[in-house]
Amino acid sequence: MIPLITHTPRLLLLAASRALLTAELHKPQYFPILLGAALPTDWPPGEYDRAAMEYILEQLTAGGRTAAGWHGWYALRKADDTAPRTLVGAGGFMGPPDAAGTAEINYSIAADWRGQGLATELVAGLVQQAEATGMVRQLTAHPDADNPAAQQVLLRNGFQTVGSAAGSRLRFERAVVPAVTAVG
Repeated sequence: MIPLITHTPRLLLLAASRALLTAELHKPQYFPILLGAALPTDWPPGEYDRAAMEYILEQLTAGGRTAAGWHGWYALRKADDTAPRTLVGAGGFMGPPDAAGTAEINYSIAADWRGQGLATELVAGLVQQAEATGMVRQLTAHPDADNPAAQQVLLRNGFQTVGSAAGSRLRFERAVVPAVTAVG
């Protein structure tokens, strides 16, 4: 089973659950309470729209416990002296890896929080998650060709451009070294 929480220096990454997504979609006044975090003014960010939320909820409902962690993740900026814990982005995998061990990631940071390296940290956390499963051998991502910031996030996390994808998207790939579990 994939871990459902991970930490980076400034972020807590929390796997989406049916309860969180149901609140986000149908009871938005309860969503920040369940999440335990403040929301940015422009939530939801980028491509993480209502259709994405509904898709993730469908996948979690259909896949049960084995689907948890293979879809949406919330990126929460840890509380500090300047701000409370705040939801700053979303990302995740497009599902479990295929038979070859390839999984696709996506990510988006709320406009209020861009330009602070949080997307880079979010992607680093997703890479850690992929490594921790022991199932992923390669990650892919497909940012828009006209989004150099998203491309830089991937490059900073060891991805390489390998060509074009559908539409105006590029294809990035990164090898994943699964975490080794100590025997003892």
